[in-house]
Amino acid sequence: MDPFERIARNRQTPPTEAMQGRSIAYSRSVTRRLMELMDANAHGNVHGGVIMRMVDEAAAIVAIKHSHNPRVVTARVARFDFLAPAYIGNVVSVDCEMRYVGRTSMEVGVEVMAEDLVTGEVRHIASSYVIYVALDENRKPTPVPPLVPANDEEREIIERARIQRIQRQKIDEELRQSGELK
Repeated sequence: MDPFERIARNRQTPPTEAMQGRSIAYSRSVTRRLMELMDANAHGNVHGGVIMRMVDEAAAIVAIKHSHNPRVVTARVARFDFLAPAYIGNVVSVDCEMRYVGRTSMEVGVEVMAEDLVTGEVRHIASSYVIYVALDENRKPTPVPPLVPANDEEREIIERARIQRIQRQKIDEELRQSGELK
């Protein structure tokens, strides 16, 4: 099969059964990469942009897997906190899980860790929340499956994310009213 035909076929709208609810565990993902010279500045620290790109790519995997739709786009980085540097030679791990799902949007929570392979030290270096929107073949927002908690822990994660979403919406509305956000 022509590789372009395969890509086109994979980009078709998911079947109806793909709209069944999914748990947080269903789409959880970890991505790891060794930090090299090209990833760092002159001081040996990994560039923040390298970490941000890794986060966006890893979180998109979660959104694609949850939605069964390869057409997800980054709509917002709701938060990105750098806590400590990563260095050349560290293995950076990006742990992602779905936190909240709306009608067409999905919020992915991210923790970034750096491991020194020689000493075994593991440090939490960044956290983020990235929101994706699923698109149909016309590049319009399309519904995604609901997030269904598999246990009490997942129920608590989803509830915290729902409350945070409501708080963000209130702040956005206040900014819109003040003219600072359009």
